[in-house]
Amino acid sequence: MEKDKKRILVIEDDQQVRSMLKDYLVYLGYEVVTASDGLEGLKEIKAGDYNLVVTDITMPYVSGIGIITVIKQNHPGIPVIAITGYGYHAEELANEKKADRILPKPFEIKELKNTIENLLV
Repeated sequence: MEKDKKRILVIEDDQQVRSMLKDYLVYLGYEVVTASDGLEGLKEIKAGDYNLVVTDITMPYVSGIGIITVIKQNHPGIPVIAITGYGYHAEELANEKKADRILPKPFEIKELKNTIENLLV
């Protein structure tokens, strides 16, 4: 791994969205690790050293809300971007758990890029 290359963990249960996010973030120059559900995401968080986490909110096993809670309790310096297609209630929960940014699906990929750049300054 390059010394200054930022590591991003993407936790998303939709394979197409997960793959698209990974490909785009790698294209932007980030090192990207993916997890297909919340449980796998928690294992990665425990094992890895990440600069930022992008998590879906509604997933099997452990929700994105659970992910945000664990990160903010154990790794408060890691910014979290919550993404959701489930509207206002999910966004409110993510906000309550202190997600650094919430992006409703569908979102513009450039908005994700700008959000990541702003959080990693």
